[in-house]
Amino acid sequence: MGGEKAGKNSRYKQFGLLPTSKRKFCQECQQLLLPMEWGKHSGHQVLSDLSIAHLQRPSQLLCPLKNKKTNAQYLFADRSCQFLLDLIIALGFKRVLCVGTPRLHELIRLKVSRELEFSVKSLLLDIDFRYSQFYTEDDFCHYNMFNHYFFGGEAAHEICRKFLHQEKGEGVILVTDPPFGGLVEPLAFSFKKLIATWRETQEEDHSSKELPIFWIFPYFFESRILEFFPSFSMMDYQVDYDNHALYKHGKTGRKQSPVRIFTNISPSMIVLPVEEGYRFCSVCQRYVSSGNQHCEICNSCTSKDGRRWNHCFLCKKCVKPSWIHCNTCDRCALRGHACESAKAGCFICGGAGHKRSNCPNLSVTERAGKADRNQKLKKNKKIKMDTVKRPYVKHATFARKKIKKKKNALAC
Repeated sequence: MGGEKAGKNSRYKQFGLLPTSKRKFCQECQQLLLPMEWGKHSGHQVLSDLSIAHLQRPSQLLCPLKNKKTNAQYLFADRSCQFLLDLIIALGFKRVLCVGTPRLHELIRLKVSRELEFSVKSLLLDIDFRYSQFYTEDDFCHYNMFNHYFFGGEAAHEICRKFLHQEKGEGVILVTDPPFGGLVEPLAFSFKKLIATWRETQEEDHSSKELPIFWIFPYFFESRILEFFPSFSMMDYQVDYDNHALYKHGKTGRKQSPVRIFTNISPSMIVLPVEEGYRFCSVCQRYVSSGNQHCEICNSCTSKDGRRWNHCFLCKKCVKPSWIHCNTCDRCALRGHACESAKAGCFICGGAGHKRSNCPNLSVTERAGKADRNQKLKKNKKIKMDTVKRPYVKHATFARKKIKKKKNALAC
């Protein structure tokens, strides 16, 4: 393992020592090229004369991955990335564990290289192994956040552990931006594992302390996240992305980005930018979007999507402005929705308590016909199975006969 680590660091250093004219990146293979590798990529599209600025922003060189369920890469827009970093600095954090947030990691490192007084450290855990070309093992760990797996084994796990344990676990925050198609449960499992690693440094009298977390996810997952992390609350800040067609800043109504920040940090400590339309609610003691009006009945700023929600006295809660109360469903829903009572029950008579196959209105002849059809299907299935098995049976019988003949011949 030590030799492998040394090899990777050696390659990383070799490329960094090359003059600008010899720094090349293969766009087809998504790989930084050393001079001895140029020949293998001669027919490929190659980007030449890479500057230090290029190497400091690898997320702009690499093509984003597109598997929505496991590793879809929607990269923070500069606005959102800068806001997150400014917020982290304002809250006094000195170390950031970036889980699936490469843009934030590179912005922190960029700021460190430009400002001598800036001392925030960052460690990137990400499923995209391509980032290992641009960082040493102390800055990047190949990691799967869905099963808490470190591809670099115990050595990589130890790097993460040491990062969380620095300064007795003080001054560190976990920032994560998982693929939106992923399940909340496995993600929560992995984050709790990271929290457990951080807690190893905590003394018994501080066992109730929590690792500060920013979990960036769509607002409609709120109930699922709160199921696993009850201390979390959702901020109104709308996170936007460079390479997503819909999740952009400045859109209005239903076209606004649904992505929010879930955190266990007190909402009163998180200041949102007033110039972008956020305001402070003195009753809720937190910043909210301009359209999120305080409801006197709910005693809360209830909107989740940035629009002004309306209070329904029958549901006893605020609902989206496009919803109306349905007496059939006994809840608020969109106009023209399919009522739940119409979906429930038997497809033939609409009655509850039984399914179509057991409906009393189903005639005896129809049931008999259905039974015959089922019997035929079973018979056909059996015939098919016999057809598949028979050649093997014949072959086995023939082989046994051969063996018997050989034995008889030997006996003679």
